[in-house]
Amino acid sequence: MEHKYKRIEDSRIEIKQLMLPSNANFSGKIHGGHILSLMDQVAFACASKHSETYCVTAAVERVEFLHPIEVGELVSMKAQINYVGRTSMIVGIRVESEDIKTGTVKHCNSSYFTMVAKDEQGKTTAVPGLVINSENAIRRFLRAAHKVSYLKTKIEKFNSRKVEEFMDEVYLSQLKLFNVKIELDQKD
Repeated sequence: MEHKYKRIEDSRIEIKQLMLPSNANFSGKIHGGHILSLMDQVAFACASKHSETYCVTAAVERVEFLHPIEVGELVSMKAQINYVGRTSMIVGIRVESEDIKTGTVKHCNSSYFTMVAKDEQGKTTAVPGLVINSENAIRRFLRAAHKVSYLKTKIEKFNSRKVEEFMDEVYLSQLKLFNVKIELDQKD
C-alpha cells in the first residue's frame, strides 16, 4: 500500500466565536477554561481532518495567556498540523481576539496540542504524512520534531534513574536554584 501524504492547507481549521457574558470568570474576563475547551475542539477537528479518523488529545504544550479576552470580543482560533509522527500529530493553534467596534486585533496565545489517531476499535492508527511546502512549515515541523525528541530523551533520563541517584550532591545542589526547602524526614 502506498503511503498517503496530505498538504497542511487541506486540514487547516479556523473558527470564530463571539465571547458572551456566560463565558466570563469572576473578574469579568473570558475564562481560560472556556478558551482551552475551544482550543481542544479545534485541535480535534484539525487532527481528525488530517488523519480522517477519530483523534484524542494526548498532551497540551504550555498555554500562556498573553492578553485577557473581553466579553463582546470576537475570538479567532487558527489551527494547522505542524508535525506528524506515525500515529500522532502536533496541532499548532493561534488564538486572537478582535474588538468588533474598533477592529483592533490582539494575539492572546499560541499552543500545541499532541493528538493521537484512533481506529474504530480504539487502537492507535497510522496517520498520513505531511507535505511541507514553505519555509515556515519546515521551521514548524523541525521545531516540533526537536521537542518530541527532547521530551523522549528527558522522560527516559528521569524514569530510568533510581530515586537514590537523585540524592547525589549534583542533583541536590541544583535545587538551590529554586524556591524550595528540603526536609527529608519521610519516604514517598
